[in-house]
Amino acid sequence: MSHELVRARAPLRLGFGGGGTDVSPYCDEYGGVVLNAAIDLFAHVSVQKRDDDQVLLVAADRDQSWQAPANAPLPTDEPLRLLKGVYNRFMADYAGGVAIPLTMVSYADCPPGSGLGSSSALVVAMVEAMRRFMGLEMDAHAIARLAFDIERRELGLAGGAQDHYAAAFGGLNMMHFMADCRASVEPVPSADHVMKELEASLVLYFTGVSRESAAIIDEQRANMKSHSTRPLEGLHALKAGAFEMRDALLAGDVPSFGALLDAGWSSKKKLAHNISSSDIDKVYDAAKAFGVFGGKVSGAGGGGFMMFLVDPTQREGLKRLLSTFGGTAQAARFTNVGAESWIVR
Repeated sequence: MSHELVRARAPLRLGFGGGGTDVSPYCDEYGGVVLNAAIDLFAHVSVQKRDDDQVLLVAADRDQSWQAPANAPLPTDEPLRLLKGVYNRFMADYAGGVAIPLTMVSYADCPPGSGLGSSSALVVAMVEAMRRFMGLEMDAHAIARLAFDIERRELGLAGGAQDHYAAAFGGLNMMHFMADCRASVEPVPSADHVMKELEASLVLYFTGVSRESAAIIDEQRANMKSHSTRPLEGLHALKAGAFEMRDALLAGDVPSFGALLDAGWSSKKKLAHNISSSDIDKVYDAAKAFGVFGGKVSGAGGGGFMMFLVDPTQREGLKRLLSTFGGTAQAARFTNVGAESWIVR
């Protein structure tokens, strides 16, 4: 039974350690481990039943729309491949292949290509919205797995799985990724005062450069398949660093956690040639000279958001410094809430 109007949201994430080890074939051969945390920026989706025979899909933050008579399946070419892919899967699996007329509107609290996992969070939010709209029961694991399956397998968009699980579960988690895309999520019981200190130390800097992660991830996968030594060593180091970062948080040692972010960034740059750039290096070097504990580029690299940890009393000074490079600096807060939806009555 469908509802008239449903809204949903799913949080974006900061990847602290192990990013890239959740991508096949590394996770298939060695097992991937990622430490990440959901933040209070969200992907948003609304789904509303229509009285005509149309399907209207809208990406409000990209000013893109697509409309056609309701058919199943919809063509999964651009624009709005993600929205079409989610619609098709729900019509095939839960509506008996019958196309339901509806309007679906999506937007995120950050620019596309931000490195905060917004594309996957949008898919998770769409899955949660459609689940609620069609009156289905799914737990967080099922939502994350279905979103991953639609984005990575059916639509063929390159990437790993950490973003889907972060968006579905929320919170600070160690995630383990195995062959056949199996995953487990282990909440990290870091003390509340430690998370508040981490939050007070955190600065996000948007470079102003959005990038498509697929090319970077494709190069990483090609390097893995050829068993290139340098990228493989980098992935092993990132995986080991995720455990060390978890231990630093459990010990309440935010400066050491920052230093591990710095070491992880050095390992990350071994995975593909375009993960960093001269502009990113200039910003990073200036932040290091300022006195940050450490930092990295969020996500696959190449642009988007950078994150830094600094003594909280120096955070405003760091934000002023970063703003001189032409981007925008901001604080961020963590959230323990994963994907959620509600009915508008």
